[in-house]
Amino acid sequence: MKTIGLYIQEFFLELTGAASGWTLLFIAFFDSSFLSLPEVNDLLIVRLSIKSPDGMIYYCSMTTIGSIMGCLTLFYVGRKGGTLLLKKRFTPQRLERVSQWYRQFGVLAVIIPAILPPPTPFKIFVLSAGALKMSPAKFILAITVGRGFRYFLEGYLAIRYGNQALHYMLQNYPTFAWGLLAIVVFGLFTFLLIRKFYLAHPPAK
Repeated sequence: MKTIGLYIQEFFLELTGAASGWTLLFIAFFDSSFLSLPEVNDLLIVRLSIKSPDGMIYYCSMTTIGSIMGCLTLFYVGRKGGTLLLKKRFTPQRLERVSQWYRQFGVLAVIIPAILPPPTPFKIFVLSAGALKMSPAKFILAITVGRGFRYFLEGYLAIRYGNQALHYMLQNYPTFAWGLLAIVVFGLFTFLLIRKFYLAHPPAK
């Protein structure tokens, strides 16, 4: 059974003949800002990387850049009037949970949702980052790490496993994304625990 993302993906492939890096950039920009095009970029990256392995780095880079640009658009909307917009769109309970995330985890509150699968409400984290006055540099770093890791891993898996990777993502995209998230969260928290241990027990000079 086809997903909405697959139908949209096929539409763009038909429209462009063979989707270019600029197509991926524009789709990522709109998906990360004004529209929601779930799974489209992920599936296009996999399909195009299988078709043209040498272009994988280019495709993933353009998609990541487009996502950064789209997220920055929402980020600055959040800085200008995000508090009022957030109150109109989300419940006070959800806003409080998101604020708590930022207080506890900092940039991780952007990195982790950037990896989560649709229909995770990622845009609330982007708007909140702006409304809570996160540093633009930290925000760009967080989006680059989150989206970049996700897209480049998908490109690598496409080259490594070919059509098997595409078939698996079409059938099990949420499972893939949650598995990816689990790996990233485990790695980040392991790093933080090790860092905390060394700060508490500095090596003797």
